[in-house]
Amino acid sequence: MPVISSKHNLNYGYQNKCQVCGNKDLNKIINLGIQPPCDSLINLKKKDYFNELYFPLNFIWCKKCTLGQIDYAVDPSLLFYPEYPYRSGITSTLANNLISTAESIFKNYNYDLKKYALDIGSNDGTLLKGFKKKGMKIIGVEPTNISKIANKNSIFTINSFFTYKLTKKILKKYGKASIITGANVFAHISNLGDLLNGVKQLLSEDGIFVTESHYLLDIIKTTQYDSIYHEHLKYYSLKSIIILLKDYKLKVFHVERIPNYGGSVRIYAANVNNKKAKANNSISKLLNLEKRFGLYKLNTYKLFGQKIKKNRNDLNNLLANILRKNKSVCGVGAPGRASTLLNYCGISKFILPYIIEQSSCLKLNMLIPGSHIPIIDEKEIIKKQPDYLLFLSWHYWKPILKNIRSKGIKSKVILPLPKAKIINH
Repeated sequence: MPVISSKHNLNYGYQNKCQVCGNKDLNKIINLGIQPPCDSLINLKKKDYFNELYFPLNFIWCKKCTLGQIDYAVDPSLLFYPEYPYRSGITSTLANNLISTAESIFKNYNYDLKKYALDIGSNDGTLLKGFKKKGMKIIGVEPTNISKIANKNSIFTINSFFTYKLTKKILKKYGKASIITGANVFAHISNLGDLLNGVKQLLSEDGIFVTESHYLLDIIKTTQYDSIYHEHLKYYSLKSIIILLKDYKLKVFHVERIPNYGGSVRIYAANVNNKKAKANNSISKLLNLEKRFGLYKLNTYKLFGQKIKKNRNDLNNLLANILRKNKSVCGVGAPGRASTLLNYCGISKFILPYIIEQSSCLKLNMLIPGSHIPIIDEKEIIKKQPDYLLFLSWHYWKPILKNIRSKGIKSKVILPLPKAKIINH
């Protein structure tokens, strides 16, 4: 029987306790201002600025369970609306990493291929392609219209938020799942109790639950404050995930660090009575690393806040010096995280007139929320040849640079993080 709990379901608005352990003694680390949701882009033609919604964006930390988190939960229907413009499959590096998830799972563990693999927040179905290639039945669950793209590409996807109510319907029609995954969505969920109750309901006794989340240690180590935005409610350490899953009688038995999004952690969990899922030393190794790094100490986060403020000053000074020389700058890449960086640093369209994206991007001809910088097709700058490119997708800068260099773009490169600098490539 599933463990029914609403403990981890959040009310929308300000949060006065830890989203994992309920601790009310929380530490405020950095105030990133009042910002619009990062993917609430504005149509370039309509320019409907007056309907923009803004919410507080503060990063806080819980010493008890070591969870990083924001202190305001926005209604998910405002964040993940039908026309949500993110696609996981258009960035080749990320797409390959997602597809390889199945390979990673099957490398060490064998599962019943007669059952199915289910992906929560499956987007365009990129991750599920790996399981389909293995011959497994697949089910995606995706609340936005991106589900139509997945279904068009023969990745069966249910257009819905993943809820306990939905899992009852899935269970009745398809039975138990052998594998349940959630890549880069586990940190987004405001009704996490509902989700984990659903996972417990659907997961077969010998099945596994695999999540991937942007890893707190990597965020702190490389000053990735741009990854703090309203969609990301939680920033997990391994310690905090172990504490969370125990409440649902799920155990972590294996963990991997992966490169996705500038550093993520992949967690393998199973029912506590699953004898096949024996915990290995990857867990103790990573917990020891977290402790040595200082992930359990408040001072580490105070230094993180100081580095964020310094980065803002350094980046603004670098851009100001370039503009004083009458040189031109444009942005490269419009991931959600770009919105946080641009708005926190006060970088407007007068500093960065436009941002380029690849032709398949759903964000073309839209404006970044808050800063209102237009997103244009990268083809348009081949003739313009701006003097500098500010890489807002800096965590994937090498493959992106290789791609645009092959198209004849010769501009110099600025990386905003981990330190603001011009590089010679």
